[in-house]
Amino acid sequence: MWSLLASFSWQEWRHHPWRNAAAVVAVMLGVALAFGVHLINASALAEFASAVASVNGQPDLRLRPRQGPLDDQWLDRVASDSDVAVASPVLEHAALLSGRDPSPAIPLRLVGVDALAVAGVSPALMPRLRDPGPAPGDATRMDLFAPDTVFLNASARRQLGLEDGLDTTVWLWQDEQRRPLRVAGSVAASGDPLVIMDVAALQDLVQRHGELSRIDLRLRPGAQADRLVTRLALPLSVLSETPGQTGERAGNLSRAYRINLTVLALVALFTGAFLVFSVLSLSVARRQQQFALLGVLGLSSRERLRLVLAESALLGLVGSAAGIALGTGLAALALNRLGGDLGGGYFVGTAPALQWSGAAALVYGALGVAAALVGGWWPARAVARMAPALALKGLGSAGQPARRHHRIALALMVLAAVLAWAPPVADIPVAAYLSVGLLLVGGIAALPLAVGVLLDRLAPRVAGRVLPLLAVERSRRLRETAAVATSGVVASLALSVALKVMVASFRDSVTDWLDAVLPAQVYVRSGGSNMPDSQHLPEGFIRAVERLPGVQRIDRLRAIPLQLDAARAPVTLLVRPLHDDDSPLPSLPLVGARPQGTDGPRPDSIGVYVSEAMVDLYGMQPGDALPALSALFPGFRQARFHVAGVWRDYGRQHGSIAMHWPDFVRLTGDRRVGDLAIHLKADASDSEVLQAIETAARQPGQQAMVEVASTARIRRTSLRIFDRSFAVTVWLQGVAIGIGLFGVAASFSAQILARRREFGLLAHLGLTRRQILGVVALEGLVWTALGAGAGLLLGLAVSLVLVHVVNPQSFHWTMDLALPWPRLLALCLAVIAAGTATAWLAGQAAASRDAIRAVKEDW
Repeated sequence: MWSLLASFSWQEWRHHPWRNAAAVVAVMLGVALAFGVHLINASALAEFASAVASVNGQPDLRLRPRQGPLDDQWLDRVASDSDVAVASPVLEHAALLSGRDPSPAIPLRLVGVDALAVAGVSPALMPRLRDPGPAPGDATRMDLFAPDTVFLNASARRQLGLEDGLDTTVWLWQDEQRRPLRVAGSVAASGDPLVIMDVAALQDLVQRHGELSRIDLRLRPGAQADRLVTRLALPLSVLSETPGQTGERAGNLSRAYRINLTVLALVALFTGAFLVFSVLSLSVARRQQQFALLGVLGLSSRERLRLVLAESALLGLVGSAAGIALGTGLAALALNRLGGDLGGGYFVGTAPALQWSGAAALVYGALGVAAALVGGWWPARAVARMAPALALKGLGSAGQPARRHHRIALALMVLAAVLAWAPPVADIPVAAYLSVGLLLVGGIAALPLAVGVLLDRLAPRVAGRVLPLLAVERSRRLRETAAVATSGVVASLALSVALKVMVASFRDSVTDWLDAVLPAQVYVRSGGSNMPDSQHLPEGFIRAVERLPGVQRIDRLRAIPLQLDAARAPVTLLVRPLHDDDSPLPSLPLVGARPQGTDGPRPDSIGVYVSEAMVDLYGMQPGDALPALSALFPGFRQARFHVAGVWRDYGRQHGSIAMHWPDFVRLTGDRRVGDLAIHLKADASDSEVLQAIETAARQPGQQAMVEVASTARIRRTSLRIFDRSFAVTVWLQGVAIGIGLFGVAASFSAQILARRREFGLLAHLGLTRRQILGVVALEGLVWTALGAGAGLLLGLAVSLVLVHVVNPQSFHWTMDLALPWPRLLALCLAVIAAGTATAWLAGQAAASRDAIRAVKEDW
């Protein structure tokens, strides 16, 4: 029996390979995209975490400041504790170094360590001496602590052009002067370029006496980290963290972006299920009498259902296997050509190796098979329900779906609306994702109800025209069939509309935000270092810029990282002029109304403005006091702060606090500048001022630490990065629409095969071949128009969830809804035209002589 069933299925695959191949390709593309995105995410994150672990090691506990340096007096205190086995001090400093002449200076990270302690906590940072040669052994060992010796990792050697291993000198640039440093060996640390030297020597070299960046602790066996932290009684300015918190913070940097990209990739699998449904509906309609014969021969309804599900599972299995292979190749190509940058800028500069996972391959392969089984469920149920005796006479309805329960569909949409208001789970909008899925499923399930309502209103308007009347009345009487035929179009168009609205809303909001936060014409920043607030513009350079012709005034800016939570990424304290002396209103894109009592400066408290992420992540609300801010800087300890308002910040996903520049300088006395906003005179030329600033920056050792750009260039670069990040949505929209249209073609082909006697009867009644094709084309027009309208409305509903729920819960910022009506209407019209043409092409078989012969056979 099973060999007979296998032969039965094989004949369908052999005689109609293109239809089955189309379903396989749909599943393959969905699995390939989803699995490829997963591999890129996993590989980039694993490489990033490996590099962090290589540099930071795996201490039992780490002490670090929330802001600025850590007083090295803490080293003696923790090293003398009975629970501490090893205390390893670390000082990090951003510096400009150059290799052989005349190579330019480049920014690198100088890391000071204690060679006697670092091996017990971070072995990868342990300096390794080069071969001693003729030098005495004792003198060579003392190079570990010499004030002018450094040790480079492989990445730093490549950056400095020292790959041959023969160079023994690099040059450190300080105050436009350069100082030679001897290369005494290497370190094994991977990842970013590192230059290692003795911690005390680095303190002397860069004039940072008494400062550390962190202290890594290895505890004695049996010691408890929390008990040690309690005994140390750390002040609020010092933070203790474990390696698990460090890894969690590294993963949180890109978690929201990775999750949303993965969910977006799974959209292709959702649309692929509709194509499997269309292909199997066509296959079932073609083989209706064969299935009926199998039923007469003794194949039960349950066995017929299993047979169709087995065919759909085979489609999914073949597509999933091909998708896993294609996804692996795409991920390897992307990692090789583009590195680990996921489009969101989280792993720029890393070139991770492919991290292939068999467990992940099984999961995504199972998702592909599940999508195919979902697509094959309705055709399988139709085969199971048919009456074999009637089907042998052509009176069955194997290709027809069961009547749907509209109450269930409406209940799903109500539940989707309720879930849209639910809070995130672990900062992941799980309920919002479920809401989107239920909206799509419920909307498609409610199509028969919507089709019936619309066609009931349309029928009286075409009562006097024969061909439109035939098309409308048949769609009206078989609204279930019409709903199934257009379900693929509705799903694909709804997703395309939702993505277009989301991207357009985000892009328009980013454009408006750039206009608000970039009021000056030219910007200068201290660049080149991946350590925030580690380099500052020389005061002489700032004064030179102020004196340039065409410069009206300059605003001094600074961005300082603050570690408020050990498990979260640092927030940023933005110090900038927020308002003029004549107006207390801040020059920030505020969100919502300003709270009562914060319209002006309070005599007893300083107002600061927090971004939307601070509200979501830290619970800060307008009017709240900020005692934690007072403990971060010595000058802040006698001041009090409050939240004066909330502003929109698309540049810092993990939170920012904006503070007025004069307030910061008055409290701290720190006038160091990281960036400059240069306002030009009305008659000044942007290009001439830019050239003059670049000329002023061309000082020895200073070229790499000054970056100059016009506002127009910053806008173009920002929007180009934005477009690159969302480029995948364009491809997804095209794939979804193509799958939907193929579903229309397959559905019409299936219906036409089942309606051969109907078309034959129309031919006997006098309709010409052209008129029959016209009826089919009109049905296609009516069905795709209904599908386009439903898809547009459903897509707008989904876009509301994406814009107002998913993005705020994922990235902690809001955006204004923008509806690009010309593009949306053009998309709908294109789908209607393509669907009508597809139906007309599929109807070519309806006017053939087979239809007439079918009527004769029925007689």
